Amino acid sequence: MSFHRKPKTFVGHVNIKVENLERSLQYYQEIIGFTILERTSSTAKLTTDGKTSILSLEQPENVIPKQGRTTGLYHFALLLPEKRDLANIVVHFIENGIRFGSSDHLVSEALYLHDPDGNEIEIYIDRDPSEWQWDREEVAMTVDPLNFERLLKNVVTEKTWKGLPAATLMGHIHLHVSELRETEEFYVNGLGFDVVNRYGGQALFLSTGKYHHHIGVNTWNGVGAPKPSENSVGMESFTLILPSEEAVKETINNLHKIGVSVKEEDGRLLTYDPSGNRIELTV
Repeated sequence: MSFHRKPKTFVGHVNIKVENLERSLQYYQEIIGFTILERTSSTAKLTTDGKTSILSLEQPENVIPKQGRTTGLYHFALLLPEKRDLANIVVHFIENGIRFGSSDHLVSEALYLHDPDGNEIEIYIDRDPSEWQWDREEVAMTVDPLNFERLLKNVVTEKTWKGLPAATLMGHIHLHVSELRETEEFYVNGLGFDVVNRYGGQALFLSTGKYHHHIGVNTWNGVGAPKPSENSVGMESFTLILPSEEAVKETINNLHKIGVSVKEEDGRLLTYDPSGNRIELTV
């Protein structure tokens, strides 16, 4: 999984807002398969390896339900290491009566479901990069039915499901945005990503190092969609891992060149895309 380590820039962590932390913790532990790394009365850091957190939950004061037709989280995507891991979680979901969608994207095989607050989760495995089809700078992706018969041949039947594998990563994030032109400038000229797929005139997929995508953006909630309220369910922020302190400085300079500010807040280096999605920059 070299697409999620230096010298690439990639999404390392996502922080989401929920209405009821206890309810969400039960779901993310029992259904998705995380364990708790740290927690307070209103926040929790979740882990798969017991050392690093790739997902945090936060219950804001005066929290309100997820707002429709706004910018923000479309889904965050958990990347599993092996095909058997995806097969095993399919069986786990079925045994627990969990409703989920699925898709074959050519580059990956994916499941989709929603947490108790309506935050969407993708859980996927990548096909070998040698199977990805590139036409110059664009990678072929589609939305085909997932072949469950073939996938479930990989189930490890002698073991009960033990949660997410330790090597699970935050594979990518997909965001609702209000428009694409300034968004592309921000992610390409500001943050240094490459556009690797243009999905009609409504979505862009971006990556570093020829991954199929570390970030997706779309206008499916409407061009000009507003930002959600700060206290609504949804995404608080996501973290971009840059390869070095030098790369952070260069990125800040590039953002300044396109008129985007970066600020330090509670020890976090934060910037915002043109739709108000909050991004933490770190090494």
